[in-house]
Amino acid sequence: MSDEKMSVIVQTIAGMLFPMVLIFSFYVILHGHLTPGGGFQGGAIGASAVALLIVAYGSKTIEKKMAEENLSIFESLGGLVFVIVAIAGFILASAFLSNFLVGEPLFGQIPGWGESPLNSGGFLPILNIAVGMKVIGGLSAIVLMLALVSREVKEQ
Repeated sequence: MSDEKMSVIVQTIAGMLFPMVLIFSFYVILHGHLTPGGGFQGGAIGASAVALLIVAYGSKTIEKKMAEENLSIFESLGGLVFVIVAIAGFILASAFLSNFLVGEPLFGQIPGWGESPLNSGGFLPILNIAVGMKVIGGLSAIVLMLALVSREVKEQ
């Protein structure tokens, strides 16, 4: 049994939707300290973009382009960024995960009434990015492996 792919129309639409879904994912991740959402929610949206590609193009095609090892490296980098920021808080402010960037001119301006600038969360956007990386990498790897396993089960 060959790898099941959708029609050219579905593949074209999936290819057009993929970058838009990723942009929305990054939007949710970056605005997580201001609006409902954050790293996990945005990461789940990003992983759903990968699931869209798996459905449209087939699991074998996506596995060739997006290996599980690369997804694992991406996830590990997210964890590393999180740990580095947490330790930096301990070193710079003597408390683990201390928000040492809040109140700084570049990353933590405390907004006035009715304002909500992106740079008002200190290191919270950085932590949201790290969590988003972990969730995108982890959930994408899980979805890809489940698709490959279900394909193998169908072939038997």
